[in-house]
Amino acid sequence: MDNTIIVMSSDHGMPFPRSKSNIYDAGARVPLAIYWPGHFEGGHSVTDFVSLTDLAPTFLQAAGLKIPKIMTGRSLYPQLTARKDGRIQAERDFILFGKERHVPSQMANDSSGYPCRAIRTDKYLLIRNFHPERWPAGTGDYKNAFIPGMWYGDCDNGPTKYYMIKNKDKDENHKYLYDLSFAKRPEYELFDIVNDPWQIHNLAYDNAYAKVFKKLSKQLNNELKASDDPRVVGDGDIFDHFRYSGWGPQYKEYKKYMDTNQ
Repeated sequence: MDNTIIVMSSDHGMPFPRSKSNIYDAGARVPLAIYWPGHFEGGHSVTDFVSLTDLAPTFLQAAGLKIPKIMTGRSLYPQLTARKDGRIQAERDFILFGKERHVPSQMANDSSGYPCRAIRTDKYLLIRNFHPERWPAGTGDYKNAFIPGMWYGDCDNGPTKYYMIKNKDKDENHKYLYDLSFAKRPEYELFDIVNDPWQIHNLAYDNAYAKVFKKLSKQLNNELKASDDPRVVGDGDIFDHFRYSGWGPQYKEYKKYMDTNQ
């Protein structure tokens, strides 16, 4: 035990609409607890923004090895050895994250996903959707999907998903919630985390938040450029064309449809 670093985390996002395969908090945040008896003492809660990419340089430092400059993650030694709560390093006041192709969930002849990037601070979340013309949760046209039968492929099947889609035209509230989860989204989304913790109300095009939007969008773009993100520096569409050998959520009546139309 005295020579073992214990790390507990999880997969990203609950299998519900607007959670898994989204980069709102419900899809991007994961628990993280790290313990190394005699080295990293437990009992502290740190508010620094960290990423799972920080684990590799942390392990290297623990092993006494040099951290390669190519790594974008940063060692968590300061956070793990501070022996106090709160923000340990003032510069860790934001985090970057994003998504590429979860599954090829668009229409036939389109193997792309839904590329997006985000910057999260203590108060705000700004998301850039690089292809707002695409379906964020996948196409509902299972008969003409890229993978035959795939139905809203970026959202796991389940009672909540079935209910929301089946009842989307029931009334204005059902349609509103359906659109939040499955309808196309604008290029930018900005949320006030303090007043809107579930990230429902997009403020990116609200004049009252123009200064916040300008500052965060510039910061996001600069950080992505600094890391040579292909979506910003060019050739980002290469992510859309790698071979995909997996599967995805199927429409429950698809097999019956195929058997009837063969």
